[in-house]
Amino acid sequence: MSATAVHSLWTTAGGVTWAAPGDKFTAPTIEYAQLAPVLIVVGAAVLGILVEAFVPRRARYTTQVFLTVVAIAAAFAAVVGLAADGYATKNAQVAAMGAVAVDGPALFLQGTILLVSMVSVFTFAERRLDPASHGNRVDSFAAQAGSVPGSDGEKAAVKAGFTTTEVFPLALFSVAGMLVFPAANDLLTLFVALEVFSLPLYLLCALARRKRLMSQEAAVKYFLLGAFSSAFLLFGIALLYGYAGTVSYAGIASVVDGSVQQIDPALAGTMGNDVLLLIGGAMILMGLLFKVGAVPFHMWTPDVYQGAPTPVTGFMAAATKVAAFGALLRLLYVVLPGLTWDLRPVMWGVAIVTMLGGAIVAITQTDIKRLLAYSSIAHAGFILAGVIAASPEGVSSVLFYLGVYSFVTVGAFAVVTLVRDAGGEATHLSKWAGLGRRSPLTAAVFAVFLLSFAGIPLTSGFSGKFAVFKAAADGGAGGLVVVGVISSAIAAFFYIRVIVLMFFSEPKADGPTVAVPSPLTMTTIAVGVAVTLVLGLAPQYFLDLAGQAGVFVR
Repeated sequence: MSATAVHSLWTTAGGVTWAAPGDKFTAPTIEYAQLAPVLIVVGAAVLGILVEAFVPRRARYTTQVFLTVVAIAAAFAAVVGLAADGYATKNAQVAAMGAVAVDGPALFLQGTILLVSMVSVFTFAERRLDPASHGNRVDSFAAQAGSVPGSDGEKAAVKAGFTTTEVFPLALFSVAGMLVFPAANDLLTLFVALEVFSLPLYLLCALARRKRLMSQEAAVKYFLLGAFSSAFLLFGIALLYGYAGTVSYAGIASVVDGSVQQIDPALAGTMGNDVLLLIGGAMILMGLLFKVGAVPFHMWTPDVYQGAPTPVTGFMAAATKVAAFGALLRLLYVVLPGLTWDLRPVMWGVAIVTMLGGAIVAITQTDIKRLLAYSSIAHAGFILAGVIAASPEGVSSVLFYLGVYSFVTVGAFAVVTLVRDAGGEATHLSKWAGLGRRSPLTAAVFAVFLLSFAGIPLTSGFSGKFAVFKAAADGGAGGLVVVGVISSAIAAFFYIRVIVLMFFSEPKADGPTVAVPSPLTMTTIAVGVAVTLVLGLAPQYFLDLAGQAGVFVR
């Protein structure tokens, strides 16, 4: 066989048509202005890596904090600008060759993620809580991430005053992935965004300065279980591609509802095969439910929340939930609305066991971070009730709840960083006894956050739960609301138990002290309290905002 024949064989088999010299090559059209929030954050993350390479060690911390805060603020300004230009409503469109949606839910969730990331970065940058080590102020992160815990290398790094300033570019990469995740408009973009925000989180979980072995164990667990969930998601994407012959959301939806115009002959055998649709849809759903921490995909949550550095736990607990629920909403409302009734019993089951499982197991916890982890699982169940509503009110109530919940969570974990003993953070519940007498202000602030988690009236938690449960009841899921109210009552028990422990127990003589933080952590906690009270007392404006932002583009 001649070389020419072989050449023609592989070019044809590859489906490549070679352009004649006079033909024009059509370049892809990318709407850079609509993608500005993501591009700003990615650009700053890349700059952050260059800072690590070229800026002297003593100046890195200040440079990284400044760069990160400016980038997140600029990205938020870009989101507000897009919303002001009508991209949340009448000008909503699909950008980047159909890969990313720029619409109300995407912009609302991106704005929430950026604001939460901003207050989380303040807790990352906190350097006043631990006593100075060898004359150097230290933060929550390991002196040198690559050194073995307890080794001479680690001791030398601590003595030299090293800090892991790489946490800031890592956080920015994670934020960039989270911004794309709820806006992804095809399954491959969804998968790439998932990996971009997950991989930095696996690393951040392993970087605790104290209890490093526990922190590394948490990171390994998160990584292994996260790899499983990514595999399920990818397998689901492959099956849905086999079903629809495309990975774009609109393309899959058109095959699901039977409005597809053109069938690829190569895929005619499998296209429209409902088995592929149901199994593929279920696998993608599993990947997303893992990220939100719903039962039975919640096994990683308590161990990772407990082992990770507390600033990272707060960031992860708040921002990841916002991004993952955004992606889940888009998948169910844009890609699989034709499967609403098929998926409804499964989603009901998941929501019920998530609400009850999180609330009941939380009662047995003795560690404050594990208690908040199980509390976050119960909250995932409450939010799922709004997702199941399958109505515009369901979407807007979920958007509102995510905004409310994320700020309360970051604030609560910021308070946890303040209560310390000789070994670092005092997270065992017995250590919190009598905290209200030792530090009334800290205990009062934490009590406000706990009451909001419990959904007590006049807090933002009540407004969020009311909105979600009302949407679920209107959507025909009254049974879920009953289970939700029972779960809330069970959850209220362990929140109020912590408040009683803080205010009505005798403080122990050798109990922990409350560190005085810098203005950075104070800002994070103050923002959390302000959001909790403002959205509890006057939620209507923000409910209306979420309502206006509740329409997906397709």
